[in-house]
Amino acid sequence: MSIERVREHLKKFGADGRIKELQESSATVELAAAALGCEGRRIAKTLSFHVGDKVVLIVAAGDARVDNPKYKARFGTKAKMLSPQEAPELIGHAVGGVCPFGVKDGVEVYLDESLKRFDTVFPACGSSNSAIEVTLPELVEYSGSLGWVDVCKLPE
Repeated sequence: MSIERVREHLKKFGADGRIKELQESSATVELAAAALGCEGRRIAKTLSFHVGDKVVLIVAAGDARVDNPKYKARFGTKAKMLSPQEAPELIGHAVGGVCPFGVKDGVEVYLDESLKRFDTVFPACGSSNSAIEVTLPELVEYSGSLGWVDVCKLPE
């Protein structure tokens, strides 16, 4: 089970006990915000893309949307999301629980600048009813991120 994979991953950082398993679904930004009692923009959603023969995850603020010109300038290709069928096989997590923790080898993780507005954010933990509150330095460390990118736009 994907949440167990995340639990094992976060154990390396002593953070596995901080995972919140919710009674309600947290599969979307709106559901996660309601279940956690926070603003939707503080949900750290993980978007999954094909970039050539690689899988790239972009963790972004809940209110951010991919900006196609910025994405193409950074990754050299049009944004092409993984299908719900591909996610478990290629990432190790199903849609609704995709997160940057405990992913399969070779998956690249990047953090979008849209998250930098917050002291803490809430990414999922591998299931459609889990999350963890982390600081941005913790998110960088726990995710093994390859760095910060600016590929999203915020609502006006």
